[in-house]
Amino acid sequence: MAATPRKNKTGRRFLAAGAGLATVGALFAAMPSAGAAGDEYAVGQGTNGKGWGRMVDVQLLSFNDLHGNLEPPAGTSGQVIRNKADGTTEKIDAGGVEYLATHLRQAREGNRYSITAAAGDLIGASPLLSALFHDEPTVEAMNELDLDVTAVGNHEFDEGARELARMQNGGCHPVDGCYGADQGFEPFGGAEFPYLAANVTDEKTGRPILDPYYVWEKDGVKIGFIGVTLEGTPNVVTAAGVKGLKFGDEVETINKYTKILERKGVKSIVALVHEGGMPASTSVNYNCDGDGDGDGEGVSGAIVDIAKNVSPQVDALVTGHTHQAYVCSIPDPTGKPRLVTSASSFGKVYTDTTLTYDRATKDIVRTAVASANHVVTRDVPKDADMTKLIEAWRPLAAPISNRPQGYIAADINGRGSTAYEKPLGDVIADAQQEGLAPADKGGAQLALMNPGGIRTDLVYKASGAEGDGVVTYGETFNVQPFTNMMNVVDLTGANLITALKQQVSGSNLNSVKILQVSKGLTYTLDMTKTGADRVVDGTIKLNGEAIDPAKTYRVAMNEFLAGGGDGFAALATGTNKLVGASDLDVFNAYLSSHSSAANPLQVPAANRITVITK
Repeated sequence: MAATPRKNKTGRRFLAAGAGLATVGALFAAMPSAGAAGDEYAVGQGTNGKGWGRMVDVQLLSFNDLHGNLEPPAGTSGQVIRNKADGTTEKIDAGGVEYLATHLRQAREGNRYSITAAAGDLIGASPLLSALFHDEPTVEAMNELDLDVTAVGNHEFDEGARELARMQNGGCHPVDGCYGADQGFEPFGGAEFPYLAANVTDEKTGRPILDPYYVWEKDGVKIGFIGVTLEGTPNVVTAAGVKGLKFGDEVETINKYTKILERKGVKSIVALVHEGGMPASTSVNYNCDGDGDGDGEGVSGAIVDIAKNVSPQVDALVTGHTHQAYVCSIPDPTGKPRLVTSASSFGKVYTDTTLTYDRATKDIVRTAVASANHVVTRDVPKDADMTKLIEAWRPLAAPISNRPQGYIAADINGRGSTAYEKPLGDVIADAQQEGLAPADKGGAQLALMNPGGIRTDLVYKASGAEGDGVVTYGETFNVQPFTNMMNVVDLTGANLITALKQQVSGSNLNSVKILQVSKGLTYTLDMTKTGADRVVDGTIKLNGEAIDPAKTYRVAMNEFLAGGGDGFAALATGTNKLVGASDLDVFNAYLSSHSSAANPLQVPAANRITVITK
């Protein structure tokens, strides 16, 4: 299958930006690159082979997991940690597409050969400014950013394959129509870069639903890109989003298309993989290679096995999904070190990699590859094109986004909390239990919330004109952007216990997913043990009484969990299901009824799960 060529640069033209507001319809369900002292940890040697000689330096700029964060992310979601020379760390405000564009354009200066690539989840789970318009603003921003190619991520399937095809090809939304028509916006033209989905096939035809690879070429220099998402995408996306699709093994797929590219004469290959790892440190400039022997000791997780088994003909892996920042060397199947990178999330970091291309062999000189992560700081000028784009969309979202929903006394951290039990997780679980407790609403006795569904924090300091402590619809939507419908089901005590043990076993053994629990449900989590034993038998209680395996409980959860998502197969055993309001609606109702300007919501104590760490 031939790769889709990059479209001619057209972009959306905001003919009447700033014109009157339109009514928005219902919300749809070891050499660093050049830089200042203190730049992020770098891997590789590099060369000076620019120009027309045999050795040519090709710049690869990459990022991942933007999730539609056009505006600077708020609170801890918009910060990165960096190690300082004196051994301490510093937090740096980062992100925002206006700053990302400026950093990338500055980085491209002086580089004759420069490619910009991404590793998936550019859209989906997005803030309201993008999500309200089905992520059209983000795709347009990526066009303006001159993105050359991206892999799909699991969140590209949040609205299904048909909507993903619209993101690629353009056209008006089938339900909401053409946004901004009254303001003079031209119809959505789609992505001017190819989405790659090599391991996502149609169950009926067996063919990839989008292009599997893309070949970038300039002056005879050819570099092939193969894009895959994690094979486990169906476990982290609602069933409707992946209906009719098959997700293949990442390694087998990359190796298959590597051979195809080689037969076409393309010997320089980069894999864009929406799967990642966990570095031993969260600092953006952590030395991921430790002792420098290139054995990948500094990172763990699924990407390690993938990197160790992908064909040696692949020269580098650009990865994502785990929202971590790392630049590591992991040995390929022959034992030769190979670069593996990831650039955090939300546009807070980008990776600058130098791929030294040998014109004679048409391959990358692996020993000359150099790479470094860089923070997207906010101390640079905002990119004017991105500002224009944001300012064109913002008035359309404002009537919904600015509605007050409640009040908080201080930051209530969700995504930004490193604890297993997150303060905002407690608030959300309580909102779900309370909202679905009435008999006609489902009679919920307890509620469970998946931690991955909490996308950011509730931040006290106002980012707009509403005032400190005021929580707007836009802010609550940013916390819970999926608008999952709430379910209440009958669950046996035995299956409830099993579900809690699945937090730390099975597919969650090495990457635990601790459910957020509503008030009254308590238990002990002993992290000194392994697997399911970490959830201590006999400690699981509801309102002080031990959970009875033989008893039936009414449990509230979102539709994703009720379908067994995130490895919680026991939750899919629920019966007598009642479908309620959306998770966002019950969250907003809770804030409204439990807070006021005079009595704002306090930060929960987060003391429902007792954690033993030593």
